[in-house]
Amino acid sequence: MNRKQFIKDTIGYSAALFLAPQFLSSAQPIPASDLMKRLIVGNDNFVEKFLSLGKEGPKQGGRAYGYNFAKLSAAYVNPQSRFHKSDKIVTALEEIAVHFNNVLAPDGTMNAGNIESPPDTAFVMEPLCSGIHILNQSKEKALDKAKALIKIPVERVGAALTVGGVHTPNHRWEISSALAWINKVYPNQKYVNRIDEWLSEGIYIDQDGHYPERSMNYADVENRGFITMGHLLNRPELYAAPLKSLEMAWYYTDVNGELITFDSRRQDQYGSKEIMVQYLHYRFLAIEKNNGLFSAICRFMESLPEFEKDVIQNELYRFMAVPLLAKELPTPAALPTNYEKLFTTSHLARIRRGDTSMTIFGGNDFPLIIASGRSVSPNFFGYRKGKAALKHVRMSSRFFSMGFFRGDGLEKEGDRYKLHEVKKAPYYQPLKPEDRKKDGDYELTPSVDDRFWSKMSFDKRKPDFKVQESTVWVREKNGEVFLDFEVNGPEGVAITIDLCFGAEGTLKNVQNSNGQVNFLPEGYGEYTVGNDKITFGPGIKKHEWTRGLEGEKYSVFNGNLNTPGHHVYLTGVTPFKHSLKIS
Repeated sequence: MNRKQFIKDTIGYSAALFLAPQFLSSAQPIPASDLMKRLIVGNDNFVEKFLSLGKEGPKQGGRAYGYNFAKLSAAYVNPQSRFHKSDKIVTALEEIAVHFNNVLAPDGTMNAGNIESPPDTAFVMEPLCSGIHILNQSKEKALDKAKALIKIPVERVGAALTVGGVHTPNHRWEISSALAWINKVYPNQKYVNRIDEWLSEGIYIDQDGHYPERSMNYADVENRGFITMGHLLNRPELYAAPLKSLEMAWYYTDVNGELITFDSRRQDQYGSKEIMVQYLHYRFLAIEKNNGLFSAICRFMESLPEFEKDVIQNELYRFMAVPLLAKELPTPAALPTNYEKLFTTSHLARIRRGDTSMTIFGGNDFPLIIASGRSVSPNFFGYRKGKAALKHVRMSSRFFSMGFFRGDGLEKEGDRYKLHEVKKAPYYQPLKPEDRKKDGDYELTPSVDDRFWSKMSFDKRKPDFKVQESTVWVREKNGEVFLDFEVNGPEGVAITIDLCFGAEGTLKNVQNSNGQVNFLPEGYGEYTVGNDKITFGPGIKKHEWTRGLEGEKYSVFNGNLNTPGHHVYLTGVTPFKHSLKIS
C-alpha cells in the first residue's frame, strides 16, 4: 500500500472491524457506589490541602482556576463531603472568581502559553462551568456572592469565544465544548450559533479512527469536545466520532496502559500518553451506549496504579456535573489481547500476543519538514514484554548527514511488513551560459533536496544524484520478531542501529564504551525489568559512530532527538545486511 493513497471516510463505523480472534475475560468493574465514596475521599484530600495552604495556595495559574473552583464546589455541595457547606470554601470560591476576572485580558481571554488565546482560555471553562453547574444545584444564600462574582468573567470569556479564532483542528472543538458549558450555566443562543458555525466545517475522522492530528494527546480533547456537545446540546449524533476514536485507541494501548504515539503529527510523537486520560470518555459512552467493550476497557484502567492519582483524586466534580457517569457500568465484554492490525491511514501496525506487543511504523509526512503538525518520528519499531520495554528502534546513515531512516509507507507482503526509503543527495553542474553572471551574484535558493540554502541559483542547475536505498523487513511469530536490514548505495557509509530500552531496567552481555555508550559486538544482549526479559541479537560492531544520528537538519537548529533510557548500538557499513531477532 502506497502511503500517499490515504483513504478518507465519513463518521460511519463498524465495530466489527476491530474484533480479534482471541480474547481475555474481564473482571467486573468497581461498583458505582464504592467508586463515588472513593471519589469523595479523594476530593476531600485535595480540598484539605488546598485550604491549609491559605494565601500561599494555588489560587492562580491557567487551568488551575477551573479545576480548583470545580473541586471546591463539589466538596461544598456533596452531603458526604467533610467540607459540605464549609464557610472556608465559600471564601475560597469568591477569591478564585476575583483572581480569574483580574487575569483576563480586555478581550476576555487569557495569556496561557499563547498570548490572548481563545483556545487556551476555553480549556478553563469545562471544569469552571462544571463547578458553577454544581453550585447552582444548591440554594444556600452563602453562595450568592460567589455565584455573582464568577458570572462576570465567564460571560466575558463567552463573548471572547464567540468571535475568537484557533490554531489547530482540536481547538475548534475545545472552544465549542467550552461554549456548550457556558450555555448550560448561562443560556444564550449566541453560544450555540458559534458552535454551529464551527461544526459546519465538518468533523474529520479517518477510516481507522484518527482525527486530523493523529495525536493521542489531542484525541482526548476532541473526544471530550464531541461528548460534551452531544450531551449538553442533546445531539447524540456527535458521539459517532469518539466511538470510533476510542475503539481504535484500545489497539494502541500497551499492557501497562501507555498509548502508542509513533504516528502522531504533534509533539507527543516523541513521548508517551496514558489511556487513563480517556477514562471518563469510555465510561460515559459505555453507559450511554450499553457498550460492553468500553466497560471492559474501564475495568482495565481501574486496575492500573495511575487510576488512584488520575481519577480518584481529581474527578468527583465531573461525576457530579454529569450524573450519568455515576451510574453502573454495563456488563463488560472480553478484551482483545491477541491481534494483528494494520492501520492503513497512518501506516502503523500493532501486534499483540498477551503481554507481548509491538509497533511497526512507516507513515511519516514527506517532504520531511521539522514542524508541529507533521509526522516525522524516526521510531519505526517498538516492542514490549510485560514491564520490559524496547521503546524504539531507529537506524541512521552518514549518507550526506541526512539522518534517520524513515519508511515511506508500510506494506504487508506475505507474512512480513516492509519499510522502504530512498535517500537522494545531489551534486550540481555548472549553470547554462545564458544563466551565468559575470559578477557571480546569484539568487539565494534552496538545494533541490531542501537541506540548505546558498547564493547558487540551484533551481537553474542540473543535479547529479547519489542514491542510498534502505529496506527493513519485519516478521513476527508467536511474540518473537525478526528485523532484516539492508542498505545499498555508495560503499563504506556508516550505518548505526539504535535500540532504546526503558531507563528502569538493566542490560546484560553488552559492551560499554567510555562509561556512556553501549554496543553489542556479537551474540545476544538482555534487558530485564523484574521478571520480564527481552533478548536481542546477534550483534554487530564495525564502527563507533553514535553522535549526530539525527542529521544536519536538527544540528543546524541545535535540536536533537535524544530520548532517555538505555541505548544499545549495532553498527555496520554499506553495503549493509543484518538480521536481528527480538524475543
